[in-house]
Amino acid sequence: MAKEKRMANYELLRILAMIMVVTLHFLSHSDRLIALGVPLDGVRIIGSLLEAFCLVAVNVYLLISGYFGVKGSFKPSRAISLLCQIWFYSLLIPLVLKMIGIPVLADTQGIYGLIQYVFPIETEHYWFATSYFLLYLLSPVLNQAMRSMTKRQLQITLGGLFTLFCVIKSFSPFVFAFDRYGYDLPWFICVYLLAAYLGLYGGGIFERKGWLIYIVSCLGSFIINLLMWMLSGKWDSFSYYFTVPYHYNFILCLAGAVGLFFGFSKVHIKEGRTAEIFRRLGILSFGIYLLHEHVDLRYQWYGWLGKLVNPRGKDGIAFFALELIESVAVLFVAGILIDFIRSKLFALLAKWLKKTRAGSAVSRLDAEMAEGREADA
Repeated sequence: MAKEKRMANYELLRILAMIMVVTLHFLSHSDRLIALGVPLDGVRIIGSLLEAFCLVAVNVYLLISGYFGVKGSFKPSRAISLLCQIWFYSLLIPLVLKMIGIPVLADTQGIYGLIQYVFPIETEHYWFATSYFLLYLLSPVLNQAMRSMTKRQLQITLGGLFTLFCVIKSFSPFVFAFDRYGYDLPWFICVYLLAAYLGLYGGGIFERKGWLIYIVSCLGSFIINLLMWMLSGKWDSFSYYFTVPYHYNFILCLAGAVGLFFGFSKVHIKEGRTAEIFRRLGILSFGIYLLHEHVDLRYQWYGWLGKLVNPRGKDGIAFFALELIESVAVLFVAGILIDFIRSKLFALLAKWLKKTRAGSAVSRLDAEMAEGREADA
């Protein structure tokens, strides 16, 4: 049976989501966001508005995984490949930096720094990669549960989960010890299950009004954030809720992500070279994250890139725009090129491993998981 092609419109969305992630990190590292106790200016307002429209990126990534994952099958080889991809960056980057004379985490933290390179999942070297990898390991269990339950049972389950993880915290003026703001595996599971439900039963109003819901949700988050900044200047009790609109499990952030996801369902990309380019870039885009969020580069790249376009550190909207465009462009191109090289190396290695006992064992595991999926269907 021919391998089903990835949908080019959703690969374009995956690329956009990664650009949004880089933008979010740029805004944070460059201190161009509305902050408590800091006077407002045009750059901070624009920065926070951009943040509101980009914050959906993480949820969008999960929606893509769940929407298509529930209809597919789990592959142990894919899990191994994902882990090796993470290792490629976590181990190689400090070696390269040491070779060119740039200090790395292991220089200051010793053995603990080395542990973060060798055990990137266990140490949450990349918090997103850790939760995403664990989510993929759980996906066959989640998919089986989704396919075996009735639509009403799923609605009840999802209603309970999102009430607990999303709705209550979205309106609470108090911090809950239970709440991790969406930076954890439980929230990833919730969004994955929602995406699987949408893949099985459709998105209703989100399918019809996706773009509108995305825009309104993001603007709503920005307005709430701005309002809380004003109120917190008079009453400290509003300081916590100032941050809530920018939590991944905030209700408007989730709604905006679902809206954008279904908005892209209406984007039609004609089959041909352009579609293939989007598919290829979509596959390689995860490398952009693994590159610029490496623990040895996370707090360094903005300073390095900023010196190129704005060496005197001048303020203003024009310099802000130049720095943003430069950072996104450089990190995108560098991440894609490096991951392209990695993919070629991995492809050669995979051909060799297929001839070994270990490779044959992994192939059998893939086949067994596929047989189980076909039997369930």
